Amino acid sequence: MERVDILVLGAGPTGLGAASRLNQLGVKSWLLIDSEPEAGGLACTDKTPEGFYFDMGGHVIFSHFDYFDQLLDAAVGEGEQHWNTLERVSYVWMCNRWVAYPFQNNISNLPLEHQISCINGLIEAKVSNALAKTPPSNFDEWIMRVMGEGIANIFMRPYNFKVWAIPPSLMQCSWLGERVATANVAKVVENVLRNKTESSWGPNAVFRFPLEGGTGSIWKKVAKKCCGSLDKQRYNCRVKKVHAEDHVVELEDGHKIKYNKLLTTLPLDRTLEQVGKVELSKKLTYSSTNVIGIGIRGISPHENKCWMYYPEDNCPYYRCTVFSLYAEKNVPTKDILLPTIRLANGGEGSNGTAKPGPYWSLMFEVSESAVHKPVNLDTIIQETIQGAINTKMIQPTDEIVSIFHRRLERGYPTPCLKRDSVVTEALPYLKKTHDIWSRGRFGAWKYEVGNQDHSCMQGVEAVDNMLTGTKEFTLLYPSLTNEGGAKNTDLKFKK
Repeated sequence: MERVDILVLGAGPTGLGAASRLNQLGVKSWLLIDSEPEAGGLACTDKTPEGFYFDMGGHVIFSHFDYFDQLLDAAVGEGEQHWNTLERVSYVWMCNRWVAYPFQNNISNLPLEHQISCINGLIEAKVSNALAKTPPSNFDEWIMRVMGEGIANIFMRPYNFKVWAIPPSLMQCSWLGERVATANVAKVVENVLRNKTESSWGPNAVFRFPLEGGTGSIWKKVAKKCCGSLDKQRYNCRVKKVHAEDHVVELEDGHKIKYNKLLTTLPLDRTLEQVGKVELSKKLTYSSTNVIGIGIRGISPHENKCWMYYPEDNCPYYRCTVFSLYAEKNVPTKDILLPTIRLANGGEGSNGTAKPGPYWSLMFEVSESAVHKPVNLDTIIQETIQGAINTKMIQPTDEIVSIFHRRLERGYPTPCLKRDSVVTEALPYLKKTHDIWSRGRFGAWKYEVGNQDHSCMQGVEAVDNMLTGTKEFTLLYPSLTNEGGAKNTDLKFKK
C-alpha cells in the first residue's frame, strides 16, 4: 500500500493552493490526486469544436490576498502581456431597460411607480429595523429589514430565487457580507432626486482575466509551474471510498493510499456520508448550474458591458456575460471560416457553407434544483436563446455559429438555514476524529469564502494548520477576510 504524510483530494483552486504551499515549505511526503484529466476543478474552461472558450460560470480574478496574487503572477506572468484588466460594467435588465448595478443603489433608473414603491419600502424598513429586537432569522427577513417590500418584490426575491433555485426564506443570512450591497436610504433618495447612477460598489469593481485559455488556463499553469514535481500530482484518479478510521483512500481502480493527514475538497455532504454522519449530511443543500454559451457572427453591440443580471421571467438565466469582451482569444479570429448553425429566431443556417467572422460570444448561467426549480434539459438551450432575444442581448436574425451547454451537478453550496450548525459540528469533528481537513467551495460549504482567491487560501491555510497549528483565518473569519476589500498581506508566495 502506498503511504504519504499529506494527501490532497482535488486539483481545483483549494487543492492547488495547498500543493503550492506544501512545495513552497519543502514538505517531502505529499500527493495530490484528481478525478479529471487535468487541473482546474470548477474553475476549468471548455473549448467548443468551433474554437469558442467558456468558463464554468462568471469567474474573474480579484483578490483579498497577496499570496494569491503572487501565485497567479508566478504561474501566468505579470502585466498586460498576460492579463487584461477590466472595469466591471454591470446592469440589471428589467422593465425593458438597463438599471445600473447594484440595483438597490440605482432605482432612479426605474419607472416612477417603482421608484415610489422602493423608496416607501426603504423608509418603512428603516423604521421597522430600528424597532426590531432580534436579528433576521432568514435571508428573506434580512431583505425586508434592509430594503423593504418594494425592492424585495421588484428585484431581490425574484432574482435571488433565480440564482439559488430556492426561496430566500429557506436561506440564512450570515453569509451576506460583501456579497450583497445594503441600501443607504439617504443616498438612494439623493440618487433619485439627482437622477444619479452609482455603480462602483463591491470587491470586483476592477478585475483581471488571462489573455488566452480562459480561467482554466490559470490553474493548469499553477499546477505545472508552482506545485513542484509533477510526480506529486496524479489525474484520472477517482476516489471510490475514504476509509476514515484506517486513514486510507481507496481509488476506483483498486489502488489504496494511506495518509496521516487528508485535505479533501470533495463535497462535505459526501464526506460526512463516508464517515457515517448520514443524517448530518442530509441537512446540507446545493443547486446545480447549467452553463450555456453561444458564439455569434458579427460584432458585439454591448460596448463595454461585462455581465448582466435578470430578475424577470422572460428568460431562464440569472446572469449573462459578454465573454468575448474578457479576451480576444475567447473567440476564433475573424479569418476562421464557420458555417451558421441557425439563426437566433430558429431560422435555417447556412447549409454547411462556411463564412469568415468576426465573432463574439455570450455565456449564460441557469440555476437548477430538483425540489424548487427543475430545468428541462431538452429545451433549456432554446429557452436561453429565446430569452436572449427577449432581453435584447441578441437580435432574431443573428447568426449563431457555436452552441455550448454543460451542466454542473454542483454549482452553488446553498447557505441553507441549517448550514452553520452543520459546518460548526462537521469540520472540527472530521479534523479531530479522522485527521480530515474538509476545505474549499464545497468542502467547507461556505459560499461567502468560495471565490477562487478564498478557495485557494483555504488550501494554503489548511496546510499551515496541519504543520504548525496556525489558525485558518479565511475559513474561521469570513467577515474579517472580506471586510472593506482590504488585502491580506500576512502570507507571501515566492516561487
